[in-house]
Amino acid sequence: MDVPSLFPPLNKEWHKVSKKRYSSQFMRGEFDRLPVDPMMLAHSTVACGYRIRDFYENPQLGSHCLAYIQELYDLLPVTKYYFSHPWLTELGLVLKPMEFMAPVPDNVVVNDPEDVDKLHVPDMAEIEKGYTYNRLVEGYTYIQKNMPERFVPMAYCPEPVGSGAALCGLEQFLMFTITEMDLAQKLVRTYVDTAINGAAAIAKRYGMAMISTGAVFANSDIMSPETIQQLSPHNVEYLVKQAFLKGAGPQVFYHFCGNHAEDIHLFQNIVYAPFTIMHIGYKGQQPFPADIMKDMFGKKATIMPSVDTKLFTVPNPKAIYEQAKRQLLGGRDSPNGFILGTCCEVPPMSPPGNILALVRAAEDFGRFGDW
Repeated sequence: MDVPSLFPPLNKEWHKVSKKRYSSQFMRGEFDRLPVDPMMLAHSTVACGYRIRDFYENPQLGSHCLAYIQELYDLLPVTKYYFSHPWLTELGLVLKPMEFMAPVPDNVVVNDPEDVDKLHVPDMAEIEKGYTYNRLVEGYTYIQKNMPERFVPMAYCPEPVGSGAALCGLEQFLMFTITEMDLAQKLVRTYVDTAINGAAAIAKRYGMAMISTGAVFANSDIMSPETIQQLSPHNVEYLVKQAFLKGAGPQVFYHFCGNHAEDIHLFQNIVYAPFTIMHIGYKGQQPFPADIMKDMFGKKATIMPSVDTKLFTVPNPKAIYEQAKRQLLGGRDSPNGFILGTCCEVPPMSPPGNILALVRAAEDFGRFGDW
């Protein structure tokens, strides 16, 4: 497939405006309005007439669709290609393609407790031969060649706990946290060490690369704060520090998906670089309030308050608009910047009118000079 021939030229004038808008949040400046990031992946291929699985199976097509659709909704000036479960195939996980969602694990690597000590952390040379690295390189190199002004490589190392749990299966991992915590900790650290080498490999090829990590499975609906304390904050911090030392960064995106009502305070003293985005999904059943995010993290990071992802599957743009309005009014004056987002990836089949509602709210309540 000759992907570039499928699309008209990207709008360079639009890109200049979007770039200034986005960078103003990190440079402590003002431009026109606050930026919007619905964390779009496969919605971009659907919006261009392709399948959900096309995003994950064709990095070139997925990358170009994403860049093209960012313009349609007036979103971000950068194109960040990534997919689920990076650096786990290198540890033996097999990913099963799905028609209507991202690939899912099709096996477990650890069947018995004795298997934990048999895991081998791949070194850089092994990483560079593996599935994750080469899939990311295909996407990143395409962006670098065909859309260089939108190129921002990402050292994508999703949350340590959920990734470590995937090696043995989520139910078995939860049992380990109750009966054999040392095994759970070894699984998490094995993934973290692998992900660090993955981040190093991306940085080696492309230079500075944004680090993306956080906590998803380790959330207040699934684990107690005491369990999360033993598994997550120090591993998140270790991952980021080691990735820094190996050339990744300086931008960090912390993605805390799920309910973090009882545990987010545990992450107040992890690494905060000058270009850090803090994204938190929920506080209980509601999106994490922007005013609380501002108070807790506004002096350390650009905050990314969000609208409930579930709303995007329902044809009700006004509900999205009103929730976005409350988030904007609650945190738009955060001292280190504000990005309006969604609590998790915007659903692939979201009606376009729902995403427009998110952007319209930013135009109406996130315009500089209006507060």
